[in-house]
Amino acid sequence: MFDHVKFGVTDFAASKTFYLRTLEPLGVAIIAEGEPSYGVELSAKGKASLCLYQTEERPAHLHIAFAAESRQQVDAFYRAALDAGGKDNGAPGLRPHYHANYYAAFVLCPDGHNIEAVCHEPEA
Repeated sequence: MFDHVKFGVTDFAASKTFYLRTLEPLGVAIIAEGEPSYGVELSAKGKASLCLYQTEERPAHLHIAFAAESRQQVDAFYRAALDAGGKDNGAPGLRPHYHANYYAAFVLCPDGHNIEAVCHEPEA
């Protein structure tokens, strides 16, 4: 769990569009926005937030996992991410090597960060 994560992106407009479209199935929307150097803050229902800002620096790749309430949300996240220009990094499915109900999907964002949606609940 986190309060917020903030990281730089090399194409603010493309990344903002990617994350908005990819995370919409998880209930994420813009809650604050400024100039690209300040960035945009995305959150779902006032929970932890993800903040992006424009930079020319190339930071190390991140792995960020977003909590999904259902396996259907994981599936929708994956489809939305691919439609938004993300690259497949692991289709939706069980990852029993983590635990029996670990249902996740992985995509690479425009900057190559590994973005995951995961549901820990058994199938409904």
